[in-house]
Amino acid sequence: MPHACGGRPARAGPGEAAGAAAVPVGVLRLPRGPEGSSRGFAPSSPRFQALGAGGPPEQRRRAALRERYLRSLFAMAGRRVRFALFERVSVAARFGASDLDGLNFQVSELQTPLGVQKEALLRCADIIAYTFHLE
Repeated sequence: MPHACGGRPARAGPGEAAGAAAVPVGVLRLPRGPEGSSRGFAPSSPRFQALGAGGPPEQRRRAALRERYLRSLFAMAGRRVRFALFERVSVAARFGASDLDGLNFQVSELQTPLGVQKEALLRCADIIAYTFHLE
C-alpha cells in the first residue's frame, strides 16, 4: 500500500481501490548543526566526543579493522567454516553470504550436534569466533 510523506494523500496504485484512505507518515528531520546550515554536531561537543570520534588516528584504525573484516567475509565465500557459538557449541558449514549490516550469515550444509541443516541463517550475535582454511 503506498503511503504519503508529509501528510499528502497517496494515489491508489494498480489493483487498489481509488477510495482507499492513505495514512500520513511523519518525516524525520535531523536537528540543525552548530553553524545553522549543516546537519550534525560540532566536533567539540560532548555528544560528538561520546560517539567515539577520536580523530584521524582512531578513524584509520577503525577503517583498517573494517577492511580486514570485509576481506575475511570475501575470503570465506564458498568455503567450509567452523563457528564457535555460546554454550561451547561448535558447528561447521559452507559459508554463503552476509547481509548488508553483517548481522546474519547465510550458510549451507550446517553440521550441528543434532544433525545437518541444508540451509540456515546464523545470527552474528550468537557467534563468538569463526575459522576457515585458506588454500
